[in-house]
Amino acid sequence: MNYYDVLIIGGGAAGLSCALILGSAVNKPFAQDKKIGIISHQKSSALQTAELNNVLGFKKGTKGSDILNEGLEQLANDFPDVAQIHKEKVIEIKRLEDKSLLVITNKASYTTKIVVIAVGPSKMFDIIGLTQFVETHNRLPIEKDKIMLRNFNHLIDEGIYVAGVLAGWRSQYAIAAGSGAQVGTDILTLWNDGNHTMIHDVIK
Repeated sequence: MNYYDVLIIGGGAAGLSCALILGSAVNKPFAQDKKIGIISHQKSSALQTAELNNVLGFKKGTKGSDILNEGLEQLANDFPDVAQIHKEKVIEIKRLEDKSLLVITNKASYTTKIVVIAVGPSKMFDIIGLTQFVETHNRLPIEKDKIMLRNFNHLIDEGIYVAGVLAGWRSQYAIAAGSGAQVGTDILTLWNDGNHTMIHDVIK
């Protein structure tokens, strides 16, 4: 069974942003021994059919599907310590006696201290162990018939975070990506003994 300190579920804007933030910290003393993974399924991501015309730094006409593909490449090239797990779907999450989490997919099982749920807000959400947190999404039009997971500042339960539109945010790329980045910095802050932590690079 594979062990992680953090396992991100979902390879859309929120999941990839969270993974990039965490990956950028692996050389910091508080994160250098941490094992990070992402179950990077993207099939249901709204970005698959999106065109991004109002996002800072993106040229008009940028396709969401290209961002998804390039995001995985960026993560692999720049932060290869983040393990990418492809073509697996999470079925269940269980709390173990030592308070760690067991993540069961259709192909394997993983244990992790922290899990980040960053999948879409579909009413088809059916991860066993989390369905009791499902609520009607309160920032999307009611006719969209979308859901969110009940949370407080992205935290659902001990060691379980939610990011992106599923956390109750609007379905805007920049908002979803920012939500994932926020969760990433919250985890870094946790690892850094509660000292508020952001990772910035500067031109030398």
